[in-house]
Amino acid sequence: MSNHKDLQKLSAAGLLISLGIIYGDIGTSPLYVFKAIVGTNHISETLILGGVSLIVWTLTLQTTLKYVVITLRADNKGEGGIFSLFSLVRRKAKWLIVPAVVGGCALLADGIITPPITISSAIEGLETKIPHLPTVQIVIAIITGLFIIQQFGTSLVGKAFGPIMFIWFTMMGVLGISYIAKSPGIIRALNPYYAYELLSSSSSHTAFIILGAVFLCTTGAEALYSDLGHCGKQNIRISWIYVKTCLILNYLGQAVWLLQSNGAIMDLNVNNPFYKIMPGWFLIFGIGIATVAAIIASQALISGSFTLIAEAVRLNLWPKVRINYPSEQKGQLYVPSVNWLLWAGCIGVVLIFRHSDKMEAAYGLSITVAMLMTTILVSKFLKRKKVPTYIINTFLAVYLVIEGTFLTGNLVKFLHGGWFTLSIGFVLFTVMWTWHTARKIRNRYVKFVGIDDYYNIINELSADESVPKYASQLVYLTSANFNSEIESKIIYSILQKSPKRADVYWLVHVDVVDEPYKREYEVDFLIPNKLIRIDFKLGFRVEQQINLLFRRVVEDLVKKGEVDITSNYKSLNKHKIVGDFRFVVIEKLFSRSHSLSLYERFIMDFYVYLKKVSLSEERGFGLDLSFVTVEKVPLMLSIPDAIEIHRVN
Repeated sequence: MSNHKDLQKLSAAGLLISLGIIYGDIGTSPLYVFKAIVGTNHISETLILGGVSLIVWTLTLQTTLKYVVITLRADNKGEGGIFSLFSLVRRKAKWLIVPAVVGGCALLADGIITPPITISSAIEGLETKIPHLPTVQIVIAIITGLFIIQQFGTSLVGKAFGPIMFIWFTMMGVLGISYIAKSPGIIRALNPYYAYELLSSSSSHTAFIILGAVFLCTTGAEALYSDLGHCGKQNIRISWIYVKTCLILNYLGQAVWLLQSNGAIMDLNVNNPFYKIMPGWFLIFGIGIATVAAIIASQALISGSFTLIAEAVRLNLWPKVRINYPSEQKGQLYVPSVNWLLWAGCIGVVLIFRHSDKMEAAYGLSITVAMLMTTILVSKFLKRKKVPTYIINTFLAVYLVIEGTFLTGNLVKFLHGGWFTLSIGFVLFTVMWTWHTARKIRNRYVKFVGIDDYYNIINELSADESVPKYASQLVYLTSANFNSEIESKIIYSILQKSPKRADVYWLVHVDVVDEPYKREYEVDFLIPNKLIRIDFKLGFRVEQQINLLFRRVVEDLVKKGEVDITSNYKSLNKHKIVGDFRFVVIEKLFSRSHSLSLYERFIMDFYVYLKKVSLSEERGFGLDLSFVTVEKVPLMLSIPDAIEIHRVN
């Protein structure tokens, strides 16, 4: 944890790491942004100067002001990301779950489109040297290799990301300066007037297409906030100054080259201005560096998707899935199911669209939605921090207009590819929303009873030698939030469904808290040395290894003499041998109910299917399966109507 906190401080190492982790997506945007802006239009001074002006002011208002200055303030104990932000504000209003889930799904959808477009844009640069190159096959091979290595961890190659991205940004800055020196007057494009002139002189349809293309320059802005925990806000803010400077210099350099072709219509797939400002002798090196930078950008999105899903699982927004930890590096995790889901999506994008210029139409739409959701959540955070209402309203008005305009611009591309990412996002939303809603419906029908009513009978059962002993230490996982309550199904399991005699009964409750890395517990001796409740308070980024955590707690209690877990069997007790432990997990089965609406029935049917393909409760909590009993009990969703039946003689 100390190393993690050290990285939060401003340092040379922190600045270098932030370059490698955060800026891959936004840093590779010069590969395709001007291609998208120019499209099939005539190259004109108005288009090029206006395009640069729009890029500069989008980076300034959207990335610098919204994310670097404002959103980075919303850190949850040093952690960022849309679910961290949701954890900070969710107590303010229940409906905030909607923008959190929509934003999370949009970011996952973005993780499917980013690797194909960045890697394709880099590899297609080789076509200037080798015409008719099979770029699709090369891109598929690189993407497949990238997803295969995820299971081994990326901590080793991750150490090289920072220096490589420093070379990448420096290269872009130097190339841009070399062309700016030829035409210093291009600096006037920084004037926002040229952005206004371009949009006002274009038809509304053309203006929205241009805005949709310009938005691509800021698509990686969300990563600045998502990776806050890895780098710290000061390192992000300082490194962004260098990154933004290099990006703007490169865009200005591309603009100079494009203005040399004033009045022409050019195929920018062959004449990509990003590669055209490179000297001929340097081109092959430039393409190589661009390819590595594109892979790093893709890696950052993949790692971000793993983190997002892990948080969603712990916040009960996603089915329980297997999560591996391939290295000791903090925050390094691997989610096999998500890895191959993303791989299939990426390969699908490459095969459907085949070329980066067609992928541009699918790119941007989902991330605009994510940014809008972040805007809503940040406004609630500002309210929590007691920021004056007029400032919050101004923030909301400005960014809802900006992002709403960009969303409209991206919707123009819906039929040309935007449908793909929206479809992916919708499927992901359906899964998240179903899992969240079904849990609420299920909890509605879980019956709790007062536990103190059963103290005497539990004591008597434990001492009743006519009942075969089930286990020395019997552990139940309970969802009861208060230590005065317990599920009626647990009492039924102990007393009626094959009565279970034990020396000590344990109740374990897990509460996922808003602080990301909190790891605390409370112990309540309901019946001294007979019925004990442990409440774990775990952060939403803490691995829920209940088996290990429970063992550690019991060891502490034994050391302090608060509990005796020595076996009561005479032959074992005299040798001070520890008694056996057994976990009981109660799986609630759903029965049909006429009291559910059609919508709720659909939710529950889909939930049952998701349960079948997800990790079981016992595996999800990291329990040792050799010491677990799973009991299936019916969850009555309604009390059946009174049935009349008559006895006949």
